[in-house]
Amino acid sequence: MRPVGGIGKIAERIPSAPRPYPVAMATQPRRPGNLPAAVSSFVGRRRELADVRRLLTEARLVCLTGTGGVGKSRLALRVASDAARGFSDGVWLTELADVHDPAMVAQAVLAGLDLRDQAAATPLDLVSSWVRDKELLLVVDNCEHLLDGVAVVVNAVLAVAPSVRIIATSREPLAVPGEHVVPVAPLDLPPPATRTPQQLRHNEAIVLFAERAAAASGRFELTDANVCEVAELCRRLDGLPLAIELAAVRTRVLTVRQILERLADRFALLTGGGRAVVRHQALRTTMEWSHDLLDERERVLLRRLCVFAGRFTLADVESVCVPDALDVLSSLVDKSLVLAEDTHDATCYRLHETTREFARIKLRAAGETDDIEQRRVTYYLTTCRQFARDGRYRLVDCLEWTELRIDDIRSVLRRSVDRADAGLGLALAAGLSWYWITRATAEGSRWLDAVLALDGGDPAARVVAVYLRGFLAVLRSDPATARPALRRVAECARKTSQHRLLSEALSMASVAENMAGDHRAAHQLLEQARCIVAGIDDHGPVVTFHQARALAGLFDGDLATARSAATDGARMATAAGDLYGQEMMLMNLGTAGMMADDVDTAKPLFVQALGIAERLDDRVGQYYLLDAIGCHAAHTGDPALAARLMGAAETVRAGASADMIPTMAPLLTRARQKAIEASDTARFDAEFTAGQRMTRTEAIALALGRPRRPAGTDRNGSDLTPLGTREADVARLVAEGLSNKQIGARLFISQRTVDSHVRSILTKLGFTSRTQIATWISSAG
Repeated sequence: MRPVGGIGKIAERIPSAPRPYPVAMATQPRRPGNLPAAVSSFVGRRRELADVRRLLTEARLVCLTGTGGVGKSRLALRVASDAARGFSDGVWLTELADVHDPAMVAQAVLAGLDLRDQAAATPLDLVSSWVRDKELLLVVDNCEHLLDGVAVVVNAVLAVAPSVRIIATSREPLAVPGEHVVPVAPLDLPPPATRTPQQLRHNEAIVLFAERAAAASGRFELTDANVCEVAELCRRLDGLPLAIELAAVRTRVLTVRQILERLADRFALLTGGGRAVVRHQALRTTMEWSHDLLDERERVLLRRLCVFAGRFTLADVESVCVPDALDVLSSLVDKSLVLAEDTHDATCYRLHETTREFARIKLRAAGETDDIEQRRVTYYLTTCRQFARDGRYRLVDCLEWTELRIDDIRSVLRRSVDRADAGLGLALAAGLSWYWITRATAEGSRWLDAVLALDGGDPAARVVAVYLRGFLAVLRSDPATARPALRRVAECARKTSQHRLLSEALSMASVAENMAGDHRAAHQLLEQARCIVAGIDDHGPVVTFHQARALAGLFDGDLATARSAATDGARMATAAGDLYGQEMMLMNLGTAGMMADDVDTAKPLFVQALGIAERLDDRVGQYYLLDAIGCHAAHTGDPALAARLMGAAETVRAGASADMIPTMAPLLTRARQKAIEASDTARFDAEFTAGQRMTRTEAIALALGRPRRPAGTDRNGSDLTPLGTREADVARLVAEGLSNKQIGARLFISQRTVDSHVRSILTKLGFTSRTQIATWISSAG
């Protein structure tokens, strides 16, 4: 039902192969939230844990403050995990370390809450609306560089949501009314006079060093012979967890005594300043020492990695920093200077913010800042331009690639606006067309407005950006903005004989006129588009024209035209591998069938479209199709299913801040009345409420008729959904009691790869130990 269009001429047509995404629905759904699974033990902090827990019962905003590397984030996550049972709507984490624009804080919180900027509301309005009646805990991590932006969002949330609690971490307080500040000190150290090994063994800093050293080297043990040396080392590191972990990983190649000797001269210089200054110097000194132990290739890569604002992959590193980087990058991960995590089917990496700051200093000292930054800009711009050309035919890959790197791309966009670089801004904002269309219509509109306000740039790129701005306005049900923008594009395209762009602009403008209620103007524009598109052999403009034609038929009640146009468009989109176009056309066909009371024809069309919407994670499409399949259930004698799907659709719609699509409203009203007549109002309301509490995954599975299965069981009774095939293999061998090294030998993969798979398994299943994995494997049969 929504408009469909494209940006740029396709370079090649690459059909997207279907990907099965089996869903295993747990018999007892997990409490909502997005906290990551802990991949290492939590040490000490009993006093701080008790203080923060107590404060959360009294205060709505608790801010953990302290120097970098002191463990604020780990403490916040531990408190949040322990408190999860007390919040019916879950515990949600927003990480801000990779965000560098205060204006993007609300967008980051929105993403952390798994909401979608896919309609008219601003991110802050959507967040405020969503949390208003929720009982949840929000963790906002690494706020210090975005204090103003964080304050705006926190104030807005606290003002409207009385049952929401917030934990923030920052190097300094947020200065927000109602804030309760908890300073986070380094780990407790043994008094200098303490020499009894048994007294030292239970000290927090020493326990942390011992556990991390054992994990890093596989052989380290705390003994009476080395415990005093460990105690002295922890004192020199001032109990800072990050410094202790950096030192502990070196036990792979050095004894504790050797580490102490190598650090001694450096620490002798730390004599000036107060406690906070010395603490900062201790961390910096430890990082300098760790850096000096690197070989030259490792030093070069580490300093260049700071150019990435957020997460990055091996491919990103080899395109921007150095070629053939796998071994060097793996070595930096082994030394705890780079953090590895699994996202989708790829391993990605990031830097601790303190490490990034250190690396920036080294990059400036090497005189490489401008060169590496320009490489990054060129890399993202080139890839985004490629996706603008053929992204609709590789849409799943395009969206996955962009989502992983969106923080970096935003930083480049911000750079273009701050430097008034219209050429870069226009090219990049337009290059992100499919991301804005399917993921972030409001954000895309803001960036396009910002770059279009700049002087200069390529005139052709400016016209494309104006077209995209009009397209997004149509998606946001904003014809007042869409109409002048699209007419302007049509005029420019006509003057310059850009027939492809002219056809798309006319088709989209006809949709905008129908939205505004001017059906006569809509038909005139559609007729003009028909004349232009007849001479164009290009998938994009033709499918856009068929979509505009189908929508005009639905607006006019001309169901024959709607069905004809949608059939032609669906056939073309399917042949080309255009998932977005296919989804839209199937929705049009199904809607026309429902309007004609041909419910049996409509159902399979809606089911097929919902499968595509699930693959694309299209929240507006998901809400519409859940409602549509709910309507079908009402008309075919299943009022309970109808009510439950309608309830689930309402939750998905609210999470995307989407308006009710006009053609759906009368269908929904009629179906609701039919379902109530078949049962009664009380039963309908009960099922509707139950549907509102379902997760999107559960609701989609219900609508598609997927069987309910215990988590961890697949079609063969042994596959471990939601794990990938290789992750399932690793999980089974973990359950057999094999070490990561043994698993690597069994599967012919590196131990490092096994480590990565185990972290991913823990995260996906919400577990914290290998024992839990083994138990889960056993219960799955």
